[in-house]
Amino acid sequence: MADQDAIFTPAHPSSFAQKPLQRFLIATEVDTRLLGMIGALAIIWIGFNVFSGGLFLTPRNLWNLSVQTASVAVIVTGMVLVIVTRNIDLSVGSILGVVGMVMGVMQTQFLPVQLGLGLGHPLIWILSLLGGLVVGVGIGALQGAIIAYLRVPAFIVTLGGYMVWRGAAWWVTMGRTVAPLDPTFQLMGGGPAGSIGATWSWVIGVVACVAILTAIFFDRKQRQRFNFPQRPLWAEATIAIFGCGTTIAAVWIANAYPWPVRIAENYAAANGLTVPEGGLFISHGIAVPVLIAVGVGVLMTFLSRRTRFGRYVYAMGGNPEAAELAGINTRWVTVKIFMLMGGLCAIAAAISSARLNAATNALGTLDELYVIAAAVIGGSSLAGGVGTIAGAMLGAVVMQSLQSGMVLMGLDSPLQSIVVGVVLVFAVWLDTLYRRNKR
Repeated sequence: MADQDAIFTPAHPSSFAQKPLQRFLIATEVDTRLLGMIGALAIIWIGFNVFSGGLFLTPRNLWNLSVQTASVAVIVTGMVLVIVTRNIDLSVGSILGVVGMVMGVMQTQFLPVQLGLGLGHPLIWILSLLGGLVVGVGIGALQGAIIAYLRVPAFIVTLGGYMVWRGAAWWVTMGRTVAPLDPTFQLMGGGPAGSIGATWSWVIGVVACVAILTAIFFDRKQRQRFNFPQRPLWAEATIAIFGCGTTIAAVWIANAYPWPVRIAENYAAANGLTVPEGGLFISHGIAVPVLIAVGVGVLMTFLSRRTRFGRYVYAMGGNPEAAELAGINTRWVTVKIFMLMGGLCAIAAAISSARLNAATNALGTLDELYVIAAAVIGGSSLAGGVGTIAGAMLGAVVMQSLQSGMVLMGLDSPLQSIVVGVVLVFAVWLDTLYRRNKR
């Protein structure tokens, strides 16, 4: 009788509502944490737009938001690999500062004066960027070697680096601000000249949509080749529509933001154009630093998911002892991770200094906190072994959205720091709950 009662006991009403959602998530293979991040970002954007009187969700603010996010988004792709291997890097902001100062000195003093290339020489920005990459990778190699071979905890090494490299940035110029930078180098910072315009933005958007469709097609072919379970066609179509729709929307927003009136008038006067009565509308298009950040994200995703190095990183994070017993040279992999981190800091330094058109002692200050927060919010577990590049970059967008929204609302800087700290602790708590429920 008890069995009969159990058979005819009605299910909880919410179970019927959960089944379609569960089927959708299983069919599309969407990461639930990533989906939650997208939902949280939507709530943040809508909330700030309401409280700011409609100023947040405008092409101007969203374009500026994308440019402001680029530097942190570049660094966070490397921080994911660091955290996945159960390490931490507290020195990224200081590395960014010292590398930015080195590149600034190379552009304004060393290359044009000491080597006699002259201001505006086409090689100046290239050599400066290469010099910054060498310095960044060298700093990363030094810190990685101390961590891997001398067995000093990463927290201590990078905490020391946080102080050492910040001091080194001051010693490069004795505290002086270095400006202005090379005009070509400045293009990496965005602005009207540092954007690709409407036409090329649409070309990039179409290429991105074709790449999304091609990736889905070849993924399906690979699954069929190895007899792996196939996603339903409607699930493939949903992923394609969402990916292409998001890309087209981003391009449309970038093209909807015009050049400032005075800059557009000067451009028209210099090129003999007639300014219409309503003003000259010239689209910014996608900013160069955003393209750099997206390109870095794609390369880092490929590196982490499709290469032997990426598999070694996640194997070390999952079980370091087993990875070493399996024959992985964990020490050398650790050094390479921190070398990669240093190189990414150099790219971020180029973006940040180019955007300011100056190298200052404050460059990169507190960036390490925003980078770590973005990685954790994006799903990287401090326990190691878990983390995605896409999730971390989305976390960077969330962090910058919080900061941008609070600025629009006129909140004081101390209150902004309080909110960021609360969000970071809350994200770690959610990660703890997620791993506990998964077990």
